Amino acid sequence: MKTIGLIGGMSWESTAHYYRILNQEAARRLGGLHSAPVIIHSLDFAPIAAMQAEGRWDEAGDLLNAAAKGLVAAGAEVLGLATNTMHVTADRMMAGIDIPFIHIADPTADALLADGFDTIGLLGTRFTMEMGFYKDRLAERGLTPLIPEVDRTNLNGIIYEELCKGIVREESRRIYVTAIERLAARGAQAVILGCTEIGMLIDDDVSPLPVYDTTDLHARALVEAALA
Repeated sequence: MKTIGLIGGMSWESTAHYYRILNQEAARRLGGLHSAPVIIHSLDFAPIAAMQAEGRWDEAGDLLNAAAKGLVAAGAEVLGLATNTMHVTADRMMAGIDIPFIHIADPTADALLADGFDTIGLLGTRFTMEMGFYKDRLAERGLTPLIPEVDRTNLNGIIYEELCKGIVREESRRIYVTAIERLAARGAQAVILGCTEIGMLIDDDVSPLPVYDTTDLHARALVEAALA
């Protein structure tokens, strides 16, 4: 199995879930006492969140590029970025990197298409919901992404002020469920949890639409690539 390089810490709450899923999937695939060879570069999220808020995407991309090069130097053979939002910098991050990069939107699109869905709700940070980098990649695969028409600021705030700090509130869960209900009323057949923390709040047990958790799908795809 190849060594997985993971850029995380955005937030560390979801990176911890990545680490668990990577090892569970490796054990499931290989059996016995197998676990996943993983090198994690966990970044301090506070300065990155400031770069996001101020639109300093090139600066953030350069920071991630340095992290990626460090992982390659340490022996990583497959690379993953454990955050949806920061995939806006994916091209800049991968400059000068020649190992395979697994984009978080790709295994998500694969799963949706395999299940026969084409119109999907997209939840995430306001950057993921409003900027084109994520929606366009889904559209290139033939999917039609829908984002909430209202409450995007509130949904975004729940991610940064609660989930990234490990806070899970029932009131916030209801806000997300309402957002999913509204997406369903507009024709969404399923919903993408397009932020790696939302799975802490929403799953198939509470969602009115089938849930596609990018954290789980991405981590499993990284193991698949490492075993290829």
